[in-house]
Amino acid sequence: MVLSIFLLLWLIMAQSCMKMRISDQEAKKKFDEAGISLKTPTININGFPLHYAQTGNDTFPTLLFVHGTPGSWDAFQNYLKNKELLQHYRIISIDRPGFGYSDFGNAMNLSEQTKIISQWMDSIYNGKPMIVIGHSLGGPMAIKLGGARPQYMKTLVLLAGSQDPNEEKPEKWRPVLFKTPLNYLIPGALRPSNEELWYLKKDLKEMDGDYEKITFPVYILHGKKDMLVPYGNMAYTEKMLTKTDAVYTITFEKENHFIVWTREKEIVELLMKLK
Repeated sequence: MVLSIFLLLWLIMAQSCMKMRISDQEAKKKFDEAGISLKTPTININGFPLHYAQTGNDTFPTLLFVHGTPGSWDAFQNYLKNKELLQHYRIISIDRPGFGYSDFGNAMNLSEQTKIISQWMDSIYNGKPMIVIGHSLGGPMAIKLGGARPQYMKTLVLLAGSQDPNEEKPEKWRPVLFKTPLNYLIPGALRPSNEELWYLKKDLKEMDGDYEKITFPVYILHGKKDMLVPYGNMAYTEKMLTKTDAVYTITFEKENHFIVWTREKEIVELLMKLK
């Protein structure tokens, strides 16, 4: 009986906890306190509700941040608040499909996500160049977006990106979870994360055509002590980028996977150099 009660409580809790997102109301309050106006629109893209957060002047070039898995736009909230960046950029961070408030819980592979996000990019493009910054699984997503809309791009910045299919373990237990009722026991954002990570190895093997379209500069930043996305991803990505002669690598010798937060100062300095 105790076990049954525990499982019932866990099943209820799993539906509501660990969603790894912040409400628009709470986010706007935090940004208001910092003296910064935050917009949080949801745009319908062929029936799909894509949610994102935006700060800055609409006439400026765009910094577009793409989060990893699991996650949501607020992983980059410090960058959206950065007053130095705001003097030069419109700053946008999206909820990727399946996360945040973009049809939460319904996972898609990278190609499906690219179709939605690239069409959304068409709707928000202001005629100024875009710099796309992707962290972790947001790294290959940034490359696919660069390949889908190269005419918009100025630069890609890959932060601990997971591009190498050989570095992705064939974790055969993942579909056992998302294809069975056991899926209901996985809490919050870990549910779509589990499913898209199962798709990832195949997604990465099919990206040759995306790399072929990257003719603009790419910056690859990675921590050498990264235990989640191995440092070997840097060499693989550099090897694959054969159509641009402007690939720049930055290694953080003692850093792990979380350079978005631990190396914020250096990342902001890089983005300022790219303005």
